[in-house]
Amino acid sequence: MRSEEARGTRGPARAYGGKSAEQRRSERRRRLLQAGIELFGAGPGAYRAASVASLCARADLSTRQFYEEFRNLEEVLAALHGQVQHFAQAAITKALAEAAEGGVRERADAAFRAYARVLTANPHLVRIAFVEVTGVSPELEQQRLEARKGWVDLVVAALDEAVARGEIGARDYRIAALGFVAAVNGLLYDWTAGYVDASLDTIVDELMLMFMGLLRPPPV
Repeated sequence: MRSEEARGTRGPARAYGGKSAEQRRSERRRRLLQAGIELFGAGPGAYRAASVASLCARADLSTRQFYEEFRNLEEVLAALHGQVQHFAQAAITKALAEAAEGGVRERADAAFRAYARVLTANPHLVRIAFVEVTGVSPELEQQRLEARKGWVDLVVAALDEAVARGEIGARDYRIAALGFVAAVNGLLYDWTAGYVDASLDTIVDELMLMFMGLLRPPPV
């Protein structure tokens, strides 16, 4: 008779094709997310026209495998939206750290260029993050608004730091930051969609002019 210790011990999950169960699951999830990018970002209304079957066909996986990773398509869309936010935040954090000794203009320029590069690297992701995610459900709308609030908080924190350094005057920058974040995302989306005939550097230059304009004291 086996000991209690032996009965309570499980061996590692069996590996197939040289990959563990966890590796296979990670690969499936990656393929489903990539299929979501290609499908949801293909054009106006692409998410609403998609189905689990069409996503699985794009990923070359079964619907059973889909439901092992996600409850529905909305979860895939939410994961992709979160992925965009994570990549952009990581790029900005790195850019600000590298420009930490610069003035407010240098820090802002580094952050905006990093953000623009990440956001425009894949037009499908831009459409997903700024268009397809809008109005899908109360839960996803809350996620979208929380993400936007996070960007506003980041801008306000950067401006408060500039105030503390004595680089700009003190005032409540939150409303200006909210308008600026909306302008940045709208302009970058329009550029990736082909509505703006300019280079990405020109777009960022214009954004910098707008941003520096926010730092002027409001008229008395």
